[in-house]
Amino acid sequence: MERLVTSNLKLGIIAGGQLGKMLIQEASKWDVISYVMDSEKECPAASVASHYINGDRLNYEDVCSFGKMVDVLTYEIESVNTKALKKLKEEGVKVKPDPEVLELIQDKGLQKQFYEQHAIPTSPFTLFQGKEEILRAVSSKSLRFPFVQKIRKGGYDGQGVAIIETEKDLGKLLEGESLVEEKVPIAKEISVIVARNEQGEVRSFPVVEMVFDKQANLVERLTCPANISEEQEERAQSIALKLVNSLEMSGLLAVEFFIDKRGDVIVNEISPRPHNSGHHSFESVITSQFEQHLRGIMNLPLGSTQLKMPAVMINLLGEPGYEGKVKYEGLTESMAIEGVKIHLYGKKITKPFRKMGHVTVLSESLEEAVGKAEKVKNLIKVKA
Repeated sequence: MERLVTSNLKLGIIAGGQLGKMLIQEASKWDVISYVMDSEKECPAASVASHYINGDRLNYEDVCSFGKMVDVLTYEIESVNTKALKKLKEEGVKVKPDPEVLELIQDKGLQKQFYEQHAIPTSPFTLFQGKEEILRAVSSKSLRFPFVQKIRKGGYDGQGVAIIETEKDLGKLLEGESLVEEKVPIAKEISVIVARNEQGEVRSFPVVEMVFDKQANLVERLTCPANISEEQEERAQSIALKLVNSLEMSGLLAVEFFIDKRGDVIVNEISPRPHNSGHHSFESVITSQFEQHLRGIMNLPLGSTQLKMPAVMINLLGEPGYEGKVKYEGLTESMAIEGVKIHLYGKKITKPFRKMGHVTVLSESLEEAVGKAEKVKNLIKVKA
């Protein structure tokens, strides 16, 4: 187990979005020196980092150069040059989560094969080289409607996914290597965030239930605790723990699940980093997901994941039809509601459905928190 010595410990974060910003805010409590590398000087994390380094996360030389500046290197997004991360690891830089784990997770096809190899429940799938191969499979009736196509690499926040219900939707098919899976008849979508350190200590956060904005394919609202059976909760927690142990990783793993119409719990996707479905933990859990990620990658004892109070989290997305310098409506009115906690990410420009912040609503009962969250959702508008 590591000892936390904060006088000169240098933490490096590749990419400086809101996740990097919130990670640095937690690290600052321990007097950790923070470095962030991003191609945008005005990225959210740059305003709170000890040092901002301009660089491209996909550029081998930029990532290698940045990694040599720090003692512990992590990332807040999956699209990073893994060859550079592997080289840094070989040279003794502590890269967490491990580059091999990231490489597997970057490829949705490899993800699915990993689930298969480790008996992790997931929807049936087939890998395809390209769009034409999918069309041939449809024509030969070896692939039946409805199905979901996911580009193997590069998809993010709902991008790189095509839902094909009927033959009329075939025009939506995406180019490139992809996986196609059966369209699950979804009853609920849930998420479990689990943490692990090098000692093999693991802790799981309470299960959250997610409601998606169908137009943006982004999480619109999450509730914690999730409204699911005790058996489903135990099943999701068990699968998440099995995944993080099978990967032998350090840090956070976010596991997104479907609960189908039969009540079965199956894995959708995983992310090796802090996740949108854990933002509520800042206020509602004893240890936030960001502090827990730091504990995991620094091989420190993991913190308590006990829920302090029921919570609802809503994302603040850019309003459709607005693009430009951001203006917020309804913040003051929302702050007047007891239990409302507002987080703005510091992005200067808003775009339709861009994540600009989030709001956590705490209350003695989940029903009350949901009611307050609905009021906040109607009050706050992100415009230009």
